[in-house]
Amino acid sequence: PNGGGKTTLAKVIMGLVQPTSGRVLYNGEDVTDLSITERAKRGISYGFQQPPRFKGITVHDLLLLAAGEEKLSKDKCCAYLTKVGLCANDYLDREVDVSLSGGEVKRIEIATILARRGQLMIFDEPEAGIDLWSFARLTETFEQIHREGEATMIIISHQERIIRLADEIVVIAGGKIAHRGSTEEIFPLILADTLGSCPVLDRKEGAQ
Repeated sequence: PNGGGKTTLAKVIMGLVQPTSGRVLYNGEDVTDLSITERAKRGISYGFQQPPRFKGITVHDLLLLAAGEEKLSKDKCCAYLTKVGLCANDYLDREVDVSLSGGEVKRIEIATILARRGQLMIFDEPEAGIDLWSFARLTETFEQIHREGEATMIIISHQERIIRLADEIVVIAGGKIAHRGSTEEIFPLILADTLGSCPVLDRKEGAQ
């Protein structure tokens, strides 16, 4: 549910928010006190729900920074942008500023996360603000990452198609884990909870 604490937990993992108690363990290492930079060096990447904009920095610049390479071939840039539904020729030289829509900035940020090739990729509602065609491309990209098995993804999402990609689903409500298990175990519970709290359906049942 909204306001359950999903984004806060993701920010705690990335180091954007400090926990009031407990520890953050990553690959067996306690990273609770490590900076965002140190966590990034260890392979943790984070995609914001509302990505920042950077006046004076082009999409190509961002991809270079993310990849950690002085030179990133145009073909590779095209591949990363294509995976999120953008045409590289239209975007590589554009600045990541207010001239871009929220959906465009969102997709560009996801492309930079892919370019970074981290071990842990955190995506906070990646479907927000993008059209259906781009959403389909994005889902295909997630499916490919899942198949390759070279990185772990934490995806905060309300979309059924994305949820069904998960090996494990964690439902957070009121800042606590409400349910945790495989897709086969948890998804029916999510559907039941959603349908059971729908006022329209409740009224129809009462009328009968």
